[in-house]
Amino acid sequence: MELFDNLMLGFSVAFTPENLAYALLGCILGTLIGVLPGIGPVPTIAMLLPITYVLPPVAGLIMLAGIYYGAQYGGSTTAILVALPGETSAVVTVLDGHQMARNGRAGAALAIAALGSFFAGCVATLLLAAFAPPLAEVAFKFGPAEYFSMMMLGLLAGATLAKGSAIKGVAMVVVGLLLGVVGTDVNTGTMRFHFGILELSDGLQIVALAMGLFGVADFLKNINRIGGDAKVTTAKISMKSMRPEAGDIKQSRGALVRGTAIGAAFGILPGTGPTIASFISYATEKKVAREPRRFGRGAIEGIAGPEAATSASTQTSFIPTMSLGIPGDPVMALMLGALIIHGIQPGPQMMVEHADMFWGLIASFWVGNVLLLLLNLPLIGMWVRLLTVPFRYLFPAALFFVCVGVYSTNNNLFDVAMVTLFGAAGYALIRMRFEPAPLLLGFVLGPMVEENFRRALLLSRGDLAIFVSRPISLGFVVACVALIALLVVSAMRQRKGREALKQAESSA
Repeated sequence: MELFDNLMLGFSVAFTPENLAYALLGCILGTLIGVLPGIGPVPTIAMLLPITYVLPPVAGLIMLAGIYYGAQYGGSTTAILVALPGETSAVVTVLDGHQMARNGRAGAALAIAALGSFFAGCVATLLLAAFAPPLAEVAFKFGPAEYFSMMMLGLLAGATLAKGSAIKGVAMVVVGLLLGVVGTDVNTGTMRFHFGILELSDGLQIVALAMGLFGVADFLKNINRIGGDAKVTTAKISMKSMRPEAGDIKQSRGALVRGTAIGAAFGILPGTGPTIASFISYATEKKVAREPRRFGRGAIEGIAGPEAATSASTQTSFIPTMSLGIPGDPVMALMLGALIIHGIQPGPQMMVEHADMFWGLIASFWVGNVLLLLLNLPLIGMWVRLLTVPFRYLFPAALFFVCVGVYSTNNNLFDVAMVTLFGAAGYALIRMRFEPAPLLLGFVLGPMVEENFRRALLLSRGDLAIFVSRPISLGFVVACVALIALLVVSAMRQRKGREALKQAESSA
């Protein structure tokens, strides 16, 4: 009953005309930021943070939150249409979403992404409202050992993202780990692998890496098609192709539930974020699928699961920020700054001392999800029409926005040069049939794996037993061993299958 009263208080705050207007403004800005490659919510929120000085605290937070989850929502649009992930969390959406677009089913892919985000966002909002304090306590149980074991499980799961050989997937993860350690060591302050280039002192930029490996590489792959009137898809675009079929909804239901659960779990853990949740969700869907070979060729679950995970993680990441005062990522750190600007101290007492703000913000998440659905579903037809634009116009325009977006993050032409370099590397990987997605996962998780491994050893005075003496960490270690066994068995089966095929061909 108390929860019902609190939600009613929240909706009475969120449904005021002023707060509705700021929620709509945040959702529109977030969607535009997500669609434009490379810009992202962090610089946008940083630029708009001073505006919260003159806004009521609730209105300012609602607008900034709308920008955050709106950007995640819009990031899938360009990922599906032109293989340009607007947000790094949309990288895995490229794998199957862009293939669906090439098969003339971009509308269905966009609709499933929108519906998946809406479903996961609503469920995560309910979890946030009902279980914020208990879930925050769960986050306290994760120390460096648990984080390291969990990240290792994520890296092994990332190896399964490769279409073919698992060995190639592992190799790409290792390359990503090596790229992730470029820059300044967070523990000692020592410069590593910068080769005398000052711009590498802060490490490689994930935006440049993602845009290069996927967007520019895809452009180079299709550069021979620019001369004529070739398009992304030659399939006829009709109203039927713009909506998901009954089979798509049925096929996506399990992926939506699993993606929501994964995203909600990773969202409450500081430092993980929607990018990791989306990768883990994709790997999970590929493992539980009856026909894993469909993934990478237009599997609808490869869109539904990661998009649901991204949305759920975005919503539940507010739990440690508001309940514990622990920001899980740069966006949450900016949100924490917005609270402090108004003299509000995040923590367990926030929902009591500032009940109208706490519950009003939670209710605004549901309002924002509805607004995003109403904004994006009518635009599907317009987005799909982009696929009818010839390559010679579409790809140069996309590259222009990539360069502008990457440059705007640090105002540095070096990042634009890195996009070009990573684009050439991505094209080489595609030609050699290596998947770039595991590389990006290794790059994201690499610094966190190293940092938590070293912290755990410092706490245990160098005793490796800390990783198996703690129950949660032991559970992740057992899962890692099981996944390695599955990878080995899978590789042996593939090898036997190839040998049997060779023998059949030779006998014929």
